[in-house]
Amino acid sequence: MRTRLRWPALAAAAMLLAGGCGSGGDESSDEQNAPAATTGCASKGELTMWERSGGNKAMVDMLVEAWNAKNPDCRIKLTYIPHTEMVGKIAQGIASGEVPDLMGMDLIYAPQFEKAQQLVDLTDRIKDWPELKTASKGHMAVATYEEKLYGVPLYADVSALFYNKDLFERAGLDPEKPPTSLPELRQYADKITALGGDVKGYYLPGNCAGCNIFTVGPLMWASGATIEAKDKGDEPLVGDGVKQVLQFTRDMVQAGNVHEGDRTENGETFHLQFGSGKVGMMGTGNFNITLAREQNPKMKFGVALLPGMTPGSSASFIGGDLVVVPRGSERVADAVNVMKFLLSDEVQVEVYAKALNLTTRGDMVDNKYFQAEPLVQDVAKALEVGRTPYTLTFFEQINSPQGPWLKMLQRAYYSDDPIDTIIADAKKAMKDIAGQS
Repeated sequence: MRTRLRWPALAAAAMLLAGGCGSGGDESSDEQNAPAATTGCASKGELTMWERSGGNKAMVDMLVEAWNAKNPDCRIKLTYIPHTEMVGKIAQGIASGEVPDLMGMDLIYAPQFEKAQQLVDLTDRIKDWPELKTASKGHMAVATYEEKLYGVPLYADVSALFYNKDLFERAGLDPEKPPTSLPELRQYADKITALGGDVKGYYLPGNCAGCNIFTVGPLMWASGATIEAKDKGDEPLVGDGVKQVLQFTRDMVQAGNVHEGDRTENGETFHLQFGSGKVGMMGTGNFNITLAREQNPKMKFGVALLPGMTPGSSASFIGGDLVVVPRGSERVADAVNVMKFLLSDEVQVEVYAKALNLTTRGDMVDNKYFQAEPLVQDVAKALEVGRTPYTLTFFEQINSPQGPWLKMLQRAYYSDDPIDTIIADAKKAMKDIAGQS
């Protein structure tokens, strides 16, 4: 999964908070008098930008190249920081005053940086932009803290149900009718697995917390459940959908509908599974459209929304990165202009869409490039039903390899422990973590 939901962010939480919540001065004190944003330079001189490795590098490179071509007087110098080192690097930079002018940030961790006052409040500069009305809801939700805005989308990844039409045909299924509920998905998986050989009807990543929140989390959301605890006092794992989906996944494993090797998947080869041609259906991301074609050019496949228990229900995880400005940046106006550039009609169509990457504005989905590629149009529908977890303790609750989310799923998948007991144990652990935030 390109979203790489495995960043050990809270390993540096103490550094973030100790870095001085009010450090760097009040960058927003003159926001009322800030010049109107444009898509060009606010001042001359090279801009520095950090972006995490393991994200959508090709897309970010294209966006920076497009900015540089239009703005040779304030070109962006882009530096990729190893994914696992990004938080410590930011914390160290803020403490020393050596920060980039702007940066890409895994959207899931934005709330904790916002709470720690490590990002520049951009509310007065960007709140009235018409482009924000159709910007990715998941991105904008986590870009907001206490009604203040701190960034805009850099790129979007969404989860959806990819299905192998070749295997559907071999199993006697209609290749133009993907499942619209989890019970129906189970029926389809049984038929595909019955083909035998090394073919299985479904895919579950057994040792990857991030892969599972990206693909199994939406099954719960679509079934009416809430997963994470936002903050102290919030109740996690609420709703019948939690138990229903855990039972569904256990049944899929016990029925032999997933490969035995899936049990050790830690995310490193997750993105390669669907293109192998040996999986009938799989929750994965929009990035797999291009990747699966590169892996398996002859394979016919389709994209549908991830379903819930009830026919017609659906949900998606919206991942990706935000563009934000770290406290201490001396080029806030230029950084804001980069944001305006990214959200502009021209860039949305001629950079994002032309490269068959999702636009980050919903009103830009209807464009000539997507019209020529129906699968991108199909996956773009996930933006309308997508969500992004909002919590200050995402890593500990959800993304940690030792955290309660993955432990709960592994017990559901691979043990005979009562589902109610599994949920109760995970609920307690997640509440305890949220209570310490």
